[in-house]
Amino acid sequence: MSEPSGNRPPLTFRRLFGLDRSGPPPPETLPDAPLRPWTIPNAIGLVRLILIPLFVAVSWNAGGASLTAAAIYAVVAWGDYLDGIAARVTGQYSRMGAMLDPIIDRLLVISGVVVCWHFELVPIALLALLIAREALMLIGGAVALRRGAQIQINWWGRWGVWPAMGGIFLAICGARVAATLMIAIGVLLLIIATVEYYRAVRTQLAQRTAST
Repeated sequence: MSEPSGNRPPLTFRRLFGLDRSGPPPPETLPDAPLRPWTIPNAIGLVRLILIPLFVAVSWNAGGASLTAAAIYAVVAWGDYLDGIAARVTGQYSRMGAMLDPIIDRLLVISGVVVCWHFELVPIALLALLIAREALMLIGGAVALRRGAQIQINWWGRWGVWPAMGGIFLAICGARVAATLMIAIGVLLLIIATVEYYRAVRTQLAQRTAST
């Protein structure tokens, strides 16, 4: 386990596994930092990205529920945790990784929703809420970035994505009732996260206006 460089805090057990996220973001991930594409975490991210169309193809060919497709989905989902650990161990943070990870996560959720919607694996209304939330985040995030605001993942978002992804995983395994419950919990947490993102961006923009 390597020690972080510069002013980065020591790599404790809690920080390694993402339980302690205190302190400012790594400077390598800030908007004015270089992309640094050639890193181990980014390689993991690219593998995750490549596996998403494979997941869709396998599930489509199987008619929706498929243990093979569910296994691929799980690998992509847990890969997000793995590339975070890799970044913290190696110190290979990058602007590209900071941009790539949320894109891959949303593509995974959207691809899972498309499969569940097409084959009616869970109630359509829940999936519509999840799609609407993801679309709002993509559009709102782009607008916020153009206006100079930084969007940092909050704990509501971190905790919400796992039951949402886990519910889709259960749906693809064929466990409809458990999947519906998990997705409902995830959607609720993600809606709360979206409200908190809006408040944080509004505060940042107000501060920028006051300082000019």
